[in-house]
Amino acid sequence: MSKIALISGANRGLGLETARQLGRDHGFTVLLGARDEAKGVAAQDELRGEGLDAHFIALDVTDEDSVAKAARFIGQEYGLLDVLVNNAGIMLEHSFKVGGVDLETWKQTFDVNVFGAVALTNATLPLLEKSDEPRVVNLSAILGSLTEISKPQMKTWIRASYSASKAALNAYTIALAQEKSADPKWKINAAHPGWAKTDMGGPQALMSAAQGVKTVVQLATLGKEGPSGGFFHVSKTINW
Repeated sequence: MSKIALISGANRGLGLETARQLGRDHGFTVLLGARDEAKGVAAQDELRGEGLDAHFIALDVTDEDSVAKAARFIGQEYGLLDVLVNNAGIMLEHSFKVGGVDLETWKQTFDVNVFGAVALTNATLPLLEKSDEPRVVNLSAILGSLTEISKPQMKTWIRASYSASKAALNAYTIALAQEKSADPKWKINAAHPGWAKTDMGGPQALMSAAQGVKTVVQLATLGKEGPSGGFFHVSKTINW
């Protein structure tokens, strides 16, 4: 039986490409979590057209009922989950002026980037526990590194609510990895994909989506001796 991977926000961009590479290069059954059914089914059909075992799952990480329903379906259909990729994320800011970011933007950003990832992880932990090699990969960003954004040259790159949400996701990654550290089968890490050509990254980005998910796929397929509780870009450790 092939391993099972759930990727949130998988109907496009890095999420879709992660599913493609896990299915194509590593033989995974990939579950494409997406809010929009039409887009999710289109992504499913695209990957199936490439010969991959892909399945759309209705999933809105900001809706507790949607998250619970998705977890129940996976449990009933597959019995376990081997890999969770918390990919769904938003960046609503277009200015580095911290005082210009309204509270609603902060709330929406954290609702998806932090609380959504926590909710989905909580719901799927019992399924991951049944795997011999459970892997959790949280999609972070270099802008979530306090070390990096403290550098003067990063001033015009910082997006306050987005950066704070990714820093919070990093802290959650550490906490969960620490909690599971007694059992070496668990590998829980944060990934910085790099600046990739996606709807968020824009056409001027330096990397393709295929290049951008290299780190994610590496962390999702770590062997028994792989790291846990770290923040990585490709094989390089990033300072928190």
